[in-house]
Amino acid sequence: MASHEDHQSRDSPKVLLFKPPPSMNLIGEQPFTSTKFQYLKAYESPLPLDQFLATHAKSIQAILSSGSVPVNTEILRQLPNVRVVVTTSAGLNQIDLPECRRRGVIVANSGDVYSADVADAAVGLLISVLRKITVAGRYVKQGFWAARGDYPLGSKLGGKRVGIVGLGNIGSLVAKRLEAFGCQISYNSRNKKPSVSYPFYPEVRELAANSDAIIVCCGLTDQTYHMIDKEVLAALGKNGVIVNIGRGPIIDEKEMVRLLVQGELGGAGLDVFENEPDVPKELFALDNVVMTPHNAVFTPESMHDVAKHVVGNLEAFFANRPLLSPYMDD
Repeated sequence: MASHEDHQSRDSPKVLLFKPPPSMNLIGEQPFTSTKFQYLKAYESPLPLDQFLATHAKSIQAILSSGSVPVNTEILRQLPNVRVVVTTSAGLNQIDLPECRRRGVIVANSGDVYSADVADAAVGLLISVLRKITVAGRYVKQGFWAARGDYPLGSKLGGKRVGIVGLGNIGSLVAKRLEAFGCQISYNSRNKKPSVSYPFYPEVRELAANSDAIIVCCGLTDQTYHMIDKEVLAALGKNGVIVNIGRGPIIDEKEMVRLLVQGELGGAGLDVFENEPDVPKELFALDNVVMTPHNAVFTPESMHDVAKHVVGNLEAFFANRPLLSPYMDD
């Protein structure tokens, strides 16, 4: 049977796709379809990537990035006619933004498509750590309830002081959810937000010192790399909980692991890690650590929504209309 691309004109604008978007693997379908342009799928070619790019360099006008393949200076130099990079992710750390700016390449991310799902996951991780839900469930499944009796108590969420690192789309939704639980919210961000009534801490260490838990919601940049360091974690303290749904390298993972193993940090809820998919093995045995495989953004609903959003960005670009979610330099 002829593919969708077979029916498209050879003159259709070309979009480079390094690897399948996540929804193709996770929901078993291809919703990233459009009659307005054609995908050039590097992952289906027998050619090495450099040869594939050289073959199609003149015709590729756009790149669809699924987040895990870097769009770096070398790639952009090989594709002189690229004018837009659209990514399925909210984060842009895999894209060389200065090089894009230098070349006049515009960039669009997923906007706020994932924000609600990630906020749900962040709150879920915090509740699971505090109430020991994951390990208590294992206790029941292993038959220990009947054999050993009641499981140790967890801690309530209501009334906890929760510091949010990065009060953007996701961080704001996390705050609203936690307000409903009766938590006391404070935050750290690049700038104080005049429209927000939560207490603002310009230093993350100070935020941690005044919180029972902190939730990392910011993006990964040169400025946020290892921002959650030994001092911040020590300020959070032996009863404190850290949740990370941002990017793994925002936390100094070795220090976090050391403090967790030594009992100097109360717990962690982690969806992201510094060297994915490699996770520190020391965390596997810790009952106060809840982990998920960088899937806070992924639900069938969000996958359909991001597919529509990505295609909308690309169609807008090729029609000379404003992008749905362009990246803007601060």
